[in-house]
Amino acid sequence: MVEDAGIEQEAKPSFWGRERYLAGVAMAFVAVLVTLIFVFWERVEDLENYGYLGVFVISLLGSATIFVPVPAIAVVFALGSVLNPVLVGLAAGLAEPIGELTSYIAGYGGRVALSNRNTGAYARMVSWMQRRGSLVLFTLSAVPNPIFDLAGLAAGALRFPLWKFLLICWPGKTIKCMGIALAGYWGLHRLLGIAT
Repeated sequence: MVEDAGIEQEAKPSFWGRERYLAGVAMAFVAVLVTLIFVFWERVEDLENYGYLGVFVISLLGSATIFVPVPAIAVVFALGSVLNPVLVGLAAGLAEPIGELTSYIAGYGGRVALSNRNTGAYARMVSWMQRRGSLVLFTLSAVPNPIFDLAGLAAGALRFPLWKFLLICWPGKTIKCMGIALAGYWGLHRLLGIAT
């Protein structure tokens, strides 16, 4: 009888390892959330009648969609003219970072798939996030732009700490939303003479 002389056999990695399991859960979460937004969007538009709560929910749902334009900015602009624009900006600024978790989770869960995209805008965003992640997140969250979703994907894929992601995005998104709400107030209320 021959014995193994201290030779350890390597265990074959399971197809459903921890990373693939988390990727599957994250992608399923994002898919379900985006599907629900599109299925119930007509009912969501009525939320603007609910004041600040409506601003919060519409901003949350608007930022939860990845690469799909949702008119949340238009709602913040319009409601800034009829409600207190500072409170509108604060409500939207609190909601948007929570909604951006969909891009962060998609990046976190899809790390393997995203790592194969070595060219283009995503590769540049990963490079920027590796060098100056906090500055990139704050800057992109503080101005209206279509590429923040890439930053969220890159942050998740690079395992940027979730608490730090939210803490940096919150003031940036608040600055952006408050600016949009104030623009709505000054643009519609003052310049066009719309009375509240």
